[in-house]
Amino acid sequence: MKKLLFLFLMIVATAQPAATGPEYSIQAIRYANSPGFPVGELVAGAPKGEKVEIAFVVWLVRGGGHNLLFDSGFHREKWTKYFPVTDFVRPDEAVGLAGVKPEEVTDIVISHAHWDHMGGIDLFPKAAVWIQKEEFRYYTGEAWQPGGKHGGIDPEDVGQLVRLNTEGRLHLVDGDDVEILPGIRVYTGARHTFASQYLRVEGNPPFVLASDNCYLYRNLQEHKPSATFSEADQPANIRNQARMIELAGSADRVVPGHDLLQFQKFPTQGRIANIR
Repeated sequence: MKKLLFLFLMIVATAQPAATGPEYSIQAIRYANSPGFPVGELVAGAPKGEKVEIAFVVWLVRGGGHNLLFDSGFHREKWTKYFPVTDFVRPDEAVGLAGVKPEEVTDIVISHAHWDHMGGIDLFPKAAVWIQKEEFRYYTGEAWQPGGKHGGIDPEDVGQLVRLNTEGRLHLVDGDDVEILPGIRVYTGARHTFASQYLRVEGNPPFVLASDNCYLYRNLQEHKPSATFSEADQPANIRNQARMIELAGSADRVVPGHDLLQFQKFPTQGRIANIR
């Protein structure tokens, strides 16, 4: 009798549906544009003189009690003078248009430390910030030593990153294919900066948010690396674009970092595209 009861309980247990993570919504939020940007600085081998209007974007992922931003944008005036943009709205105000107040943002995943992706971490006062451990180590240390490389990195952003660490709000992600929240994983290998990362949001269907690891849909369509990658890193960038497509299940579900087409491809109202 005990053996029969045990077998019955085993059958019932295996018949239960597998546990799944939260069903996340994903929105692209455009906070600025930059017209007349050279395509050759985005897509390796593009014709000289060809230009395109690009978008500056953060992505809002909601579900499971989290309001997560992938990248945080920028807001310091020195960068709008250095890099002219149009239709600028401060990232926290742009996120507010989606119905999320700055203090309601629970998490920020930083793809990489460049000024237009990490420059808004101080706008969201309660968010935990996630960044690759090696990205943090390099840009808070040897990047500023003789022979180091810190192009596109704002010292004020680095200071904010260190402050967040002292406050216990910084999470250092150690490597590739790491689940940081249920159903949300980060991946490395694209090398846009010292240790850049991209994001996979699981669900039906899954999506990959590439940030600058893939600038435009055109990179995917033409199998061309992002032009800012070093010649040595371009083959790895191509491999990782293929990996993004595999992780998403379709090239249509890989969302590039600066392509305005995402606001035509997905249902859009104002600055907000509803990806899923």
